[in-house]
Amino acid sequence: MTTPGGVTVRVPAKVNVQLAVGAARPDGFHDLANVFLAVSLYDEVTATPADKLTITCEGPDADKVPLDRTNLAARAAELLAARHGISPDVHLHIAKDIPVAGGMAGGSADGAGALLACDALWGLGSSRADLLEICAELGSDVPFSLVGGAALGTGRGERLTELPVGGNFHWVFAVADGGLSTPTVFAEFDRLAEGAEIPGPTASPALMDALRTGDTVALAGALTNDLQAAALSLRPSLAATLTAGTDAGALAALVSGSGPTTAFLVKDAETARTVAAALTASGTCRTARTATSPAQGATLLPT
Repeated sequence: MTTPGGVTVRVPAKVNVQLAVGAARPDGFHDLANVFLAVSLYDEVTATPADKLTITCEGPDADKVPLDRTNLAARAAELLAARHGISPDVHLHIAKDIPVAGGMAGGSADGAGALLACDALWGLGSSRADLLEICAELGSDVPFSLVGGAALGTGRGERLTELPVGGNFHWVFAVADGGLSTPTVFAEFDRLAEGAEIPGPTASPALMDALRTGDTVALAGALTNDLQAAALSLRPSLAATLTAGTDAGALAALVSGSGPTTAFLVKDAETARTVAAALTASGTCRTARTATSPAQGATLLPT
């Protein structure tokens, strides 16, 4: 039974506190050890009944969000409808607050949000396992957007093991001008690694222990991103942003996922505000946002 009116789902951004990348596989993907942490920057996806599948979007850089069926939100609606033998007649409205093409899984978040919203709107009652299966079909980061919290992603990142987190962590995210294409960054990783022996990716015990105990200093010492060199090769100006954040008091800095957003782990909320202000004043980024983690995964909001 279709729910009258609309259904809204809030879904978080992510930061990769570890992104270990293996060699390219025959299918073009890479095996990963990808430790995801959901952070308190959110998109909201609202599903309402419609005569056909349509998408609208508002918020920062909304003009850069595709409104056709290449959008993961549209693909989520289509896959879910196909499984149940119904037509994907829905209007999906995306209220963006996650940086677009910024390495924080904003598109993946919208896919997970649309999936949960359509499932509720259409009264399908899909199991979590069924939703996660569709998420994995949509993309490597989409399952985590549904789950939230913290998790280790293996395979191409879609096979999740949820991880315990023993405290809150404070972050600043510096948003760059323009985006970086994830496939382009992986291609640059392959180019830079050509001829080198690439070890199989494994999760860092020290990093997972820091998450479990809520130890910010230990987490700062364990942050790694194997795509960072590739992102910096494609966008050398990001090095100045990383330096500006650490000079302002961040405990650690790294490129978020495939970039170009940069992430800064700080000791507390006050330091987060100081670092964000310094980054904004530095002229090395467009804007800086503060956030905390962990955050809940895709969540139905009260109507």
